Amino acid sequence: MTAGTSQDNNGFPDPAADEKVGMGGGPIAALIPALVFVGVLVWLSLAERATISGFWVGGWAAIVIGLVLSTTKRKFTESIIRGLSDQTGAVIITAFIFAGVFGSLLSGGGLVKGLLWLGLTTGLQGSPFTVLAFVLACIFAAGTGTSVGTVVAMVPVLYPAGVNLGADPTMLAIAIIAGGAFGDNIAPVSDSTISSAYTQKARMGEVVKTRLPLALSAAGIAIVVFAVFGGSGSEPSEQFMPNSTPLGLVMLIPFTLVIVLAIRGHHIITSLTWGTLSGIALGLATGLLRPGQIFSVPADQGDSTGLIEDGISGVTGAVVLVLFILALAQLLADSGLMGKVLVLLQARAARGVRSAELTIVAITILFTIPLGSNAPAILLVGPALARPLGLSHGLAPARTANLLDCSANTVFYMPPWHNAVIVWYVTVLAAATEHGLPAPGIGAAFLNPYVWGLLLVLVISVLTGWNRKYSPAHTDTRSNH
Repeated sequence: MTAGTSQDNNGFPDPAADEKVGMGGGPIAALIPALVFVGVLVWLSLAERATISGFWVGGWAAIVIGLVLSTTKRKFTESIIRGLSDQTGAVIITAFIFAGVFGSLLSGGGLVKGLLWLGLTTGLQGSPFTVLAFVLACIFAAGTGTSVGTVVAMVPVLYPAGVNLGADPTMLAIAIIAGGAFGDNIAPVSDSTISSAYTQKARMGEVVKTRLPLALSAAGIAIVVFAVFGGSGSEPSEQFMPNSTPLGLVMLIPFTLVIVLAIRGHHIITSLTWGTLSGIALGLATGLLRPGQIFSVPADQGDSTGLIEDGISGVTGAVVLVLFILALAQLLADSGLMGKVLVLLQARAARGVRSAELTIVAITILFTIPLGSNAPAILLVGPALARPLGLSHGLAPARTANLLDCSANTVFYMPPWHNAVIVWYVTVLAAATEHGLPAPGIGAAFLNPYVWGLLLVLVISVLTGWNRKYSPAHTDTRSNH
């Protein structure tokens, strides 16, 4: 089966010639729109003029240039629309909106002030707070299964509190997306976890159980890095000290509720909805929130109606960016480029179990680089390459699923054109701007210690055979590998 297989199997268009998007210069030309988009992101970031709306220009220009280069205009536009209406993308966007409202209400309800009080009274400042932020993000993401939802919900609360408690702004921001990557890696409800298990016909329970040693080892590496480099060396800011209050910690209850509901199997939207409603109830009951803060008719047209509107408007820019990314990712699949690359690599797949696993890891990482989402890379590589290679070497389905998923959650969290990185950056930038705090550049994503740790752990696992599992019928072959 080649890449770009039928929609029934992989969720991508049929590889028949009449279904492909033609590009002048061949399928390789489908990379040009993506490069235009990335070029605008990098240019604005290096010039220190990065804004959410500025990034929109890159997405628009990419699609226009792609249309000009396309030799099948109608199929090109149909591909773009197909990407915009992608079901996974719709879930992500909806989660953005609900997470944005949730984060806005927690922040408006005083959770930032509560965390400030906790840090000031317990000494949980600097590096320890960065480690705490990472652990909280890991828990949240593991429960919700979404790294982008974790970023949108937690950055508005943890970033301003942590920076004002002496945490290093760059490492604190990275800690939150690193926790999101951890959750994306191990959560049973994560789209990457589901995709990896489904394509390998593996049982979800076995997949998560055997993946935990890999993920926890990488998390341990990340904690050491954050403990050493997570502090700024400065004393907590005096500006927010008078505003710190233990009452704000009441808002940890809705936060905990969302995690518990998600872990118990509730959809992320359901979990965030109940968390938001409980936050409103607690905020009104304790006086942390006033009804007018949540919603009121503004005095002047154009002014905000309250925290709900603020939460939604705060993620609007990220939503538009995600739409552009989904459209461009679909174009890469529909042009046949990814299929040609995969067929080429299939022909060169190694024969030994160690080199076969390295092939799965390398190709999965390669496919995540141009795509704005990691699940499509798994859907492309999983059925066409990973499963046949795994079966030929007697690997347990859970093992090949883990190779796919862990690979897809490493380099994916670094490039500035990936949706998780973009959403992380614009959310941090918005929080920093609102509170008058410094913000890291988008290139800081390459410093993520969790994903580097996961890549290291994965390579060690492949080279040494640690955590490698075989199907029962092939148990006796272990000594031969």
